[in-house]
Amino acid sequence: MSVNIGQEDACMERINLFRDIFPFDSPPRIKLAKAPNDIRITDTTLRDGQQGWRTFSVEESLKIYEILSALGGKKGVILSTELFLYTKKDKEVIRKIKGLGFDYPKPIGWIRATLSDAQLVLEEKVEETTVLCSISDYHIFSKFNMSRSQVLEKYLEVVEFLLKNGVVPRCTLEDATRADIENVVVPFVERLMRLSERYKLPVRIKIADTLGVGLPFREVGLPRSIPLMIETLISNTGIDGKDIEFHGHNDLFMVTANHLAAWLSGAALSNCTLFGIGERAGNCPLEAMLLEYAMIHGTEGINLKEIVKAAELFRNMNLIFPEHYPLVGPNAFRSKAGIHIDAFLKNPEVYLPFDPVKVLGIWPQVTIDQYSGRASVAYWIKTHLNLNDDDIKDDPRVGEIHKEILKMYDAGRQTPVSDIEMFNLVKKYYPEHIRQENNLMVS
Repeated sequence: MSVNIGQEDACMERINLFRDIFPFDSPPRIKLAKAPNDIRITDTTLRDGQQGWRTFSVEESLKIYEILSALGGKKGVILSTELFLYTKKDKEVIRKIKGLGFDYPKPIGWIRATLSDAQLVLEEKVEETTVLCSISDYHIFSKFNMSRSQVLEKYLEVVEFLLKNGVVPRCTLEDATRADIENVVVPFVERLMRLSERYKLPVRIKIADTLGVGLPFREVGLPRSIPLMIETLISNTGIDGKDIEFHGHNDLFMVTANHLAAWLSGAALSNCTLFGIGERAGNCPLEAMLLEYAMIHGTEGINLKEIVKAAELFRNMNLIFPEHYPLVGPNAFRSKAGIHIDAFLKNPEVYLPFDPVKVLGIWPQVTIDQYSGRASVAYWIKTHLNLNDDDIKDDPRVGEIHKEILKMYDAGRQTPVSDIEMFNLVKKYYPEHIRQENNLMVS
């Protein structure tokens, strides 16, 4: 079914497939003059994802954590995961996660900027915690009804308390993309850096694009420009990019672009959730940034096939994936148009960005309709019954199935043939390969 198009053709014209960019057996490469070396993913599925979708049980939380660990590998590409510390269940989750003994992702806390919340961090013996520091005037004046200086002093008090007790604070600048960067954000981060120097512990900064209004372009200016904000903090406050985290939301469809722009502008940490679950339109999908990481640094040390396992887990938790959701949606690697299927069957590379079998363990699929030829029917049978090409290439049963499909459309059918219908049809001709269990067709 595949052909070698990497050679010169009969006309001796050299074919350029850009193999250094599109290797096919792995995701396409992002070629950069200087690739960022220290980039990592941080997870907030068990915090923002849970907060924005539904509460997870202890068992579900542990399964999610184990998948995160497998996805990011032993080198810690997924560096940390945020956890609530408030309820009895929250405390059970963090204790059981710590009991698993995995190096990565490192469990860290998430608290509001209060001394009572900070005390919870000490009680759970967490080495690092996110601290919510709402930074825009929308939040400062509407939520707290206090002056800027009063609110910032409150944050600094909590940060210093944590540092005194040996805890690394990760200060979330909530609503940073609607904040006064010059007069509020930069002076606040400067003071945090002085505390860091005094206590000889890092203070990390999370830039939160809380409403998804950030943009990946320098030209739009502050506060909406993600690259310009990161570059401003690095150049004006002395913070190292390895201690800057970006947390975006997808309200205006820009979240993945903003996260990639943050990496390329010097922020080492990309804070995401599995499948983008989170408040309102959701967060940056963790699997998207894992794919971006693979395109920059390759797949060594990570396991992209765990994305499929994660999707199975979330489907069992009743998450509904849109039909066209990338990577794991029902239509992600499915061709429907007849002209696409014809080209795909000649060479899968024509309509696939990478080999989904090698990268994800997913077979590409075809949808059968009146324009599907015998080859499409044969491919459907091959992939669903796990047969090889020799089993079905010249099998007359394929032709009989194709005839039955054409009769459906001759009778006026307009919709594609569903997989369930195909299973029932194929069962007539390949009963030895299909068994029935609980009224479901299983290959």
